[in-house]
Amino acid sequence: MPAAPSSVARLVLASASPRRLELLRQIGCEPALTVAAEVDETPRRGELPPALAKRLARAKALAVARCHPGAYVLAADTVVACGRRVLPKASDEATARACLALLSGRRHRVLTAIFARAPDQRCAARLVTSAVTFRRLAQPDIAWYLDSGEWRGKAGGYAIQGKAAMFVRALGGSYSNVVGLPLYETAALLQGLGCRWHGDAGDRR
Repeated sequence: MPAAPSSVARLVLASASPRRLELLRQIGCEPALTVAAEVDETPRRGELPPALAKRLARAKALAVARCHPGAYVLAADTVVACGRRVLPKASDEATARACLALLSGRRHRVLTAIFARAPDQRCAARLVTSAVTFRRLAQPDIAWYLDSGEWRGKAGGYAIQGKAAMFVRALGGSYSNVVGLPLYETAALLQGLGCRWHGDAGDRR
């Protein structure tokens, strides 16, 4: 028998990302716990961006769910892709500079896979894609952004919610997806599994 929905869900966020936690709080959802999933995020040979995002989100959720079997567990993985190429999380200036130079004047995709597991072991998943187009970046633009330090640890070497917003000429799709968690789809996914929280309006048109 499926578990009855609770008025206030015990939700574990399988992520150490402060951005994802902030986004959940934006819709009134406060996880009981946040846990960083220890998962190797290295792409497999020939693995396309959608497959990578979906595989990692599932792996993160199930890894954390093993330690929290009585909770709802939510995980996500965001991939920045230029064509079939997956851009790395920038850990140094050289990587961030290369990412920004590649994205300059071009359209790229931001894909976030979300995966949730309920206490009764039912699972649900979604993949959300947004299209982002950067204006052409001159070397002073790139140098200025690198000096900000916002690129550290960010997929594709930028954070749309920060100074890089001035580089975005066009955005198609979910803004919160580009930040790291598509809120409409996440709320629908959790609701579908019976997860409820204070402020949950129930009917999302």
